[in-house]
Amino acid sequence: MPRSLNPDRASIIANYCYPQIDVLTVNYDARSGLIDIADLKGKLSKRIAALYIENPSFLGAIETNAAQIADLAHAHGALCVVGVDPISLGVLAPPPQYGADIVCGELQSLGIHMYYGGGRGGFIASADEERIVSEFPTRLFGIVPTVDHAWGFGDVAWERTSFARREDSKEYVGTMAALWGITAGVYLALMGPQGMHDVGHTIMERSAYAAQELGKIGGVSSPALRAPFFQEFVVNLDGAAVTARRMNEELLKMGIYGGIDLSREFPKLGESLLFSVTEVHTKKDIDRLVTSARQIVEGR
Repeated sequence: MPRSLNPDRASIIANYCYPQIDVLTVNYDARSGLIDIADLKGKLSKRIAALYIENPSFLGAIETNAAQIADLAHAHGALCVVGVDPISLGVLAPPPQYGADIVCGELQSLGIHMYYGGGRGGFIASADEERIVSEFPTRLFGIVPTVDHAWGFGDVAWERTSFARREDSKEYVGTMAALWGITAGVYLALMGPQGMHDVGHTIMERSAYAAQELGKIGGVSSPALRAPFFQEFVVNLDGAAVTARRMNEELLKMGIYGGIDLSREFPKLGESLLFSVTEVHTKKDIDRLVTSARQIVEGR
């Protein structure tokens, strides 16, 4: 997995894999935010079971080399697993088009409101291959005969569920996550393909505007990474007389939550913040952020 992963997520992956599976990390290019292909080639071998990447990445970079990365994984007999933000798929290519074997992510962006850390659910998708589907951590539903001469939806592979195998089962989904799956399904049905394209396009326009305007502040580099981005982007403050921590502290005094301070977990990026703009942020919101940040940098 790449070093540019969200540190919290990287920690969880390592924890779930230990001690049966070793986790190797691949470097990223600090100028672009993209995966270092040379380092990836050096670490791939027949011992690698799967390669996990995110597109867009935690740092916001759209992985333009995704097809090459998937091909490299497959050449060594490894699966390519891609984590995505589903709200981006109205404007970005779906992972199977560039070679993903498994796709996963969070559902929150699909019309689910956030509250006190809740409103979260995950999804996982793959081709209908038994070797992959049988390992899913969820109950499986299929079209099965229910009564004479009738078909309907029902549980399949019952013997693998927690009802049958208890603590030895591969399935451990909770009711809350399943309920949010219904909510996400309703959102997708209401939006439709054109609606998902429109919301994705809106996010890209607004995030590009925010990055551009922040970059006009003296001493601020925005976007700091060269790769194209979707909604998250890095802002570097090395040229300004303010640290990432102080910028956030001053913004909070003005009633604004700043970006994620990257200076500790991603030292190669210097005094940098990770900002995110979505469809809920208006031009007025963005202009307020830019004006406030300019005042902080200029010491007003």
